[in-house]
Amino acid sequence: MANVDVFAPLNSLQWVDRNLLKANDYNPNKVSEENLKLLIQSIETNGWTLPIVCRPDFTIIDGFHRWTVSGREPLLTKLHGQVPVVIVNHTDRADDIYGTITHNRARGTHLLEPMKAIVKELLDSGKEIKEISKELGMTPEEVFRLSDFTREDFLDIMTRGANGYNKAEIIRYL
Repeated sequence: MANVDVFAPLNSLQWVDRNLLKANDYNPNKVSEENLKLLIQSIETNGWTLPIVCRPDFTIIDGFHRWTVSGREPLLTKLHGQVPVVIVNHTDRADDIYGTITHNRARGTHLLEPMKAIVKELLDSGKEIKEISKELGMTPEEVFRLSDFTREDFLDIMTRGANGYNKAEIIRYL
């Protein structure tokens, strides 16, 4: 690879009609429908924070899933059919492939112990299970597994503030 102007992509930042973009034919990254919903939630909560990386012909190098959800409600209406893109002008298809794979792999994975610490911090700060579940894209069961609480403590936290909730309706397993 030749020396690259590291500023060039950001200097090309623009909002374009999402219909100009097209998927590449080699991306091995797949995302579940659940995670696409989480991506929509992330964009609605944080705004659009990462542009889609494209070739000059608008073939997507990175950001296929952001592009996908941009065509779904409520984002389609909110974005008026526009998406932010930066252009990367590679001279070789291999560089496009390298760009796709390195973008995907550089994002990494979430490790168990740091996620447990995050859930604990959120619970300790008074955040409700329902909010944590929604904002992190987890089920209450996943939050429980990361919480290190006993089942009894967790059920008490889940029913905290549930005025009029009949404790007899809580199903407890041994």
